[in-house]
Amino acid sequence: MQLGLIGLGKMGGNMRERIRRAGHEVVGFDRNPEVSDVASLKELVDTLDAPRTVWVMVPAGDPTRETVKELSGLLAEGDLVIDGGNSKFTDDQANAELLQDKGIGYVDCGVSGGIWGLDNGYGLMCGGDEQYVERAMPIFDALRPEGPREEGFVHAGKVGAGHYAKMVHNGIEYGLMQAYAEGWELLEAKDIVDDVHGCFKAWTRGTVVRSWLLDLMVKALEETPHLEGVSQYSTDSGEGRWTLEEGINLAVPMPVLAAALFSRFTSRQENSPQMQAVAALRGQFGGHEVMKHGAEPWNGPKEGQAEVSPAAEPKQDGKAKPGAKASEH
Repeated sequence: MQLGLIGLGKMGGNMRERIRRAGHEVVGFDRNPEVSDVASLKELVDTLDAPRTVWVMVPAGDPTRETVKELSGLLAEGDLVIDGGNSKFTDDQANAELLQDKGIGYVDCGVSGGIWGLDNGYGLMCGGDEQYVERAMPIFDALRPEGPREEGFVHAGKVGAGHYAKMVHNGIEYGLMQAYAEGWELLEAKDIVDDVHGCFKAWTRGTVVRSWLLDLMVKALEETPHLEGVSQYSTDSGEGRWTLEEGINLAVPMPVLAAALFSRFTSRQENSPQMQAVAALRGQFGGHEVMKHGAEPWNGPKEGQAEVSPAAEPKQDGKAKPGAKASEH
């Protein structure tokens, strides 16, 4: 099968290679001429045989919307556009309607697999009409992991369902990562535990918490045993927020995702305004000392309680110390 692929970054470039390995022809376009097969979107469309199938793999939001709009003026009736980026599901209906007016089909496809997908395959979640999903099935089969199709691919439902499923997938991912991170810090903090990396590695076989994310945690600890020097600053792609918004709209309790998402927000703050307010309130009702940023006395902990996690470096001189401290284990 022949495919046009727009966007040849970390994901798109590897996807092009995996599809080619499966014996399909891929014509790729990227703004970086060093990796692009053609010089423009028009040249990409002109190179493909009708009916064309074009996969869009560019950043979500305006870049994707603008690319789909440009394609609507270049493609012809009977062609097909697949959005494989991390678009919000609410964009899909608008994209589908725009293309439908020109007789062009549309499929949204959530893609999971990251930089490992080239060799391991990608998890795929599609939304759209059955006829369009079936037309692109040779490409989906090339991208998904080896084995039964249903263990790596799903036609989740109508237009938007693929990106909706990927959004929920990423929301779950937030919670899993946060749980592993909390467990890691607790192990690092306890003085009787000598081999934290070994604990995580032992969990990778035969336990109920084994997963690919756990395997990646083990790999990270092999590279940096106690995560020394790693900044706590953590971004979010937006899909965790969208998932939580949907939970609120549909009255679905999602406390795990909420806590994980808000922890990422906290990771970017030098000095938490919320905790400043808490400290001020404690001073008002209880006469507790209100400390000034950069002049904290770091009083000794109460009996049986730690003032700061033994795995963490406390703030000093008004400056945050990124990452964990050197372990004494």
